[in-house]
Amino acid sequence: MEPTHLPGGDLIATGLDELRRGLETVPSLLVSIGAPRLRRLGFAVPPGLPEPEQRLYARLAREHGAAAHSRYNALIRRLVSFERAASA
Repeated sequence: MEPTHLPGGDLIATGLDELRRGLETVPSLLVSIGAPRLRRLGFAVPPGLPEPEQRLYARLAREHGAAAHSRYNALIRRLVSFERAASA
């Protein structure tokens, strides 16, 4: 299944690519969070980064300060939206 045709698919596709390349980025951390469900949905997800939730939040806090919480929640909502669309 090609992720880019689903809502949030651009972010997931980027995360999968960056995770394959061993990069720690916002998209690769998000894919690491969703890895178990993404694998169950048939996506080839490379081994995820350890403690992705904490690492993603810390990265967002460094980049966005007090807005980190809302940005984190928005990213998780995009991940869940993608997973729901992929399972339909």
